[in-house]
Amino acid sequence: MVGAFLTQRTKWSNVERAIYNLKQAGLLEPYDLARADIIELEEKIRCCGFYRQKAARLRNVSQFLIKNDINELFDLPTDQLRKVLLSLDGVGNETADSILLYAARKPKFVIDAYTMRIMACIGVEGNYRKLQELFESVLPPDVNMFKEYHALIVEYGKSYCGKKRCKECILIMDHRKGAIHG
Repeated sequence: MVGAFLTQRTKWSNVERAIYNLKQAGLLEPYDLARADIIELEEKIRCCGFYRQKAARLRNVSQFLIKNDINELFDLPTDQLRKVLLSLDGVGNETADSILLYAARKPKFVIDAYTMRIMACIGVEGNYRKLQELFESVLPPDVNMFKEYHALIVEYGKSYCGKKRCKECILIMDHRKGAIHG
């Protein structure tokens, strides 16, 4: 869950560094995060950017998890848990769905910036929910498959979209030929 908050608007390599810092300081569990000195917490996650905002959100969600049994929360039906998560400060669609998929192990497909960009490049337009519904309507609701599929999209996006290698992308539609080229 920590990773879902820290990855907002930053690279995963920065998140890994911040998680390492938190682990070294003994600040990865909700009770520890909830009681952490905010300045120390900010310093540990500074490498992720927006560190003040993220530190406050991490403390708030940790306090929420202390008040509400995480196992009971994760036992809620997916849609109900999603509504609870979305009610928390700093939790939007992608963060909620990342928590659902990776922490609660519920089959919810995560739509990230790479997914949006890749889908737009191949001519599939839509907002977060529309794209999510598309993926969930054609894939079986399998947690491990959703994780793998999402990881593959992220890796492909980092290799091509993140490096502006559009001309090498095998997914770009050649409109003159009406076929995918690569």
